[in-house]
Amino acid sequence: MSLRKSKLDLLVRVRYSNPLPAPPCPPKLVDIPTNPLRYAQPTFINVVTNDTPLPMIVDAECGMPLDLGRWEYLWEENGSDDTLNPDPDNLPSLDPKDRLLLGDPSTYATPYTIPTTSGTSTPLPPHVPWLRKTEYLSREGVQRTSSSHESKQLLQPINVSHEAQLQTIEAGFTASTSLDLSALSHPNKTGVTAIQSYDVLPDADIWANAYDLFRFNERPGERPIDTEDPRLDCAILRPMESDGDHFLAYYLTKEDADALEFKEERFALKSGEENSTTAFHFVRDYETVKIEQEVPNEFLLVLDNGDAGEREPGAYYKNIERKMTLKKKRMNQNDTYADKWQVVHISHVAMSSDELEERNEALAEVVDPLYLFSRDAEGEVDADGEVDIGGIEIGAEGDTEGDGGIMAEIF
Repeated sequence: MSLRKSKLDLLVRVRYSNPLPAPPCPPKLVDIPTNPLRYAQPTFINVVTNDTPLPMIVDAECGMPLDLGRWEYLWEENGSDDTLNPDPDNLPSLDPKDRLLLGDPSTYATPYTIPTTSGTSTPLPPHVPWLRKTEYLSREGVQRTSSSHESKQLLQPINVSHEAQLQTIEAGFTASTSLDLSALSHPNKTGVTAIQSYDVLPDADIWANAYDLFRFNERPGERPIDTEDPRLDCAILRPMESDGDHFLAYYLTKEDADALEFKEERFALKSGEENSTTAFHFVRDYETVKIEQEVPNEFLLVLDNGDAGEREPGAYYKNIERKMTLKKKRMNQNDTYADKWQVVHISHVAMSSDELEERNEALAEVVDPLYLFSRDAEGEVDADGEVDIGGIEIGAEGDTEGDGGIMAEIF
C-alpha cells in the first residue's frame, strides 16, 4: 500500500472571471519614461471605458422601437398629418392604461393599482428590503392595513366639551345598571357565569393608612413551613442603620398566646382606650433586595356583603404604596448599631391632635366631595404635579423634599 500523499485539485473551478483593466499609470518605484501631458487628454480614459462593460443590455433602438412605416404622411406627398400633429381642441381618446400616467401620484389617497380587464384592481405588493423572508411579507401587509384603519379612526373629531363629558359619564352608569350577569362568562372556565356584582368603592375605614407589600425569600421565623404560625400576621419591622447600611429588624412574640391576645385586644379597642403592653423579641435582620415605588395595578380588596349593617354592600379597595423583596441579612459581629433593641413593648396609645389632623386630611380624599377644590385653594399645583403649601414643596407621590430619616433611605 502506497502512503504517498498526492496533491488534490481544486473542487470548484472559477466559472466567472473578473479581469481588471490595465492601470493607466505606471507602477510606483518603477521608472518608466512617459509624457505627463497625456494625462490631460480626453483619450486618456478611453482604454478604461472600452474595457468596462455596460451594466445593461441595450439594442440598436435603445429599447424603444419606432416603426416609421405607420405614418403615411412621412412618405406620401399629399398625406394628412393628423396622426402626428393632432388638433388641440379635438384630442383623440387615450387608452385607459395611459390615462393614469397623466395624473399626479401625490394626490392619490389609495396606493397605486394596476387596472385589469375584469374591472377589479390588484394592489401592488408592499415594498420590502432585499433578502427578507417570505413569512414576514404577508404579516407586514396586514400591519399596514390595520395601521391605516387606525389612523382613519384617530382622525375623527372628538367632542371634548363639558356636556359631552357628562353624557359619557352618565352612559357609564346606565351600562352598569343594565348589566346582564348571565352574559358574563369566565375567560378560562367554560360554563361559569357571574351571579352577583359589587360596586367598587374606596375603603374609607382604612384609606388613611399606608400599606406596603413585603415578600420574603424564605418563611420568616424559626418554624417549618408545614407548621402554622399565628405570630406572622402581627410581626414588627423596624428600620435600622449600621455603618451607613440601612436594613430592617424583624420582631415576633415568644408565644402564640401573646400574639392571639394582642390581635384580639387590637380589634376590640375603641377610640381613646389603652391596652396592656405586648413584648416582641428580635428574630433577625433583613435587607431589601428590590423596591418598587409605584404599584399601580395591585390593591387591597374587601368584598363586603353588608351583613354587619355598617355600610352598603360593595367591593372596597385601598391601593398599595410600595412593594419590597427582603432576604436574610448576613450576621456580622463587627457591625455597630445605632440603637439595637432586643425587645420592643407595644401598646395602644390614643392619637394626638396633630396625628388626628393628618389622618383627617388623608381621609378627606374619599370622604369630602369638595376635596379637589379645597386642595387648589390651599396650594397651587404646577405642571409637574407639585404643591407648594407653607413653603414646603410636596411632590406628586406625597414625598417632601428634605431629610426623611432612615425610612427615606430604605424606601
